Amino acid sequence: MNTPDALYESSLSCLSLRTKGKVRDIYEINDNYMLIVTTDRLSAFDVILPEPIPGKGRILTNVSNFWFYKTQSLIANHLVDISLEEVMDNADDIAQVKGRAVVVKRLKPLPVEAIVRGYLIGSGWKDYQKTGEVCGIQLVENLQQAQQLPKAIYTPSSKANIGKHDENISFDKTVELLGLEMAEKVRDISLKLYIEAASYAQERGIIIADTKFEFGVDNENKLYLIDEVLTPDSSRFWPADQYQVGISPPSFDKQYIRDYLESLAWDKTSPAPTLPETVRLQCAKKYHEAEVKLIN
Repeated sequence: MNTPDALYESSLSCLSLRTKGKVRDIYEINDNYMLIVTTDRLSAFDVILPEPIPGKGRILTNVSNFWFYKTQSLIANHLVDISLEEVMDNADDIAQVKGRAVVVKRLKPLPVEAIVRGYLIGSGWKDYQKTGEVCGIQLVENLQQAQQLPKAIYTPSSKANIGKHDENISFDKTVELLGLEMAEKVRDISLKLYIEAASYAQERGIIIADTKFEFGVDNENKLYLIDEVLTPDSSRFWPADQYQVGISPPSFDKQYIRDYLESLAWDKTSPAPTLPETVRLQCAKKYHEAEVKLIN
């Protein structure tokens, strides 16, 4: 399913595959390090789609690395200063994943997805319409769709296996899973990361409506930012010049794909429907636009 311009699935001869996620393939290096390869796979509604989005993996890697370096004064992250050539001895393998693979610390992932919402959209908007709350958090009355919240809110979720749906959980549940001190650390740093990143992105014409962070710990229980950070896959990016309260704005992220899939008679379970080439290429274009706005 790989094509000359897209990598749907990596296959390395010089390293052993540890696990395969919705988008990332993770390979063993040793007891201290792993190799993360970001493919061009795309998941929507927690289902992996059958075709790749050309170049998406390289864009996600570049954007994530940008944010990892930009936020390292706030929190340590999993990146290490080790090149592919230092851990891979096969030139074809290196060529296959160049620009989309990083060597990272081997950490224990926390069983919580740290979601921060700055705007009222998506499932949060649906919750608010029914209950006046978002994930159990009471909000003021008379907010509109896509309106900026009075302040960003932390709405964690559980981590589901591939093909299953993540579920919103309360902060108290994260305390049960992580302990009070760690739960508070995750909440507080997530909000701080979002606020600083949203301010930076706004200056470059992108509104970060919401985002998801993931964290891991080392043997000393030190907290690290892991996986990906503030990408078009893990965030909802809107063009600031097209933003309007009361409607769902256009986006730079995979919401474009979600909107297309919502127009189909699909029950959001595997297998996912085939995407037309025009839809895949337009999605790739939107990812690239976000990358250019944020980094260049």
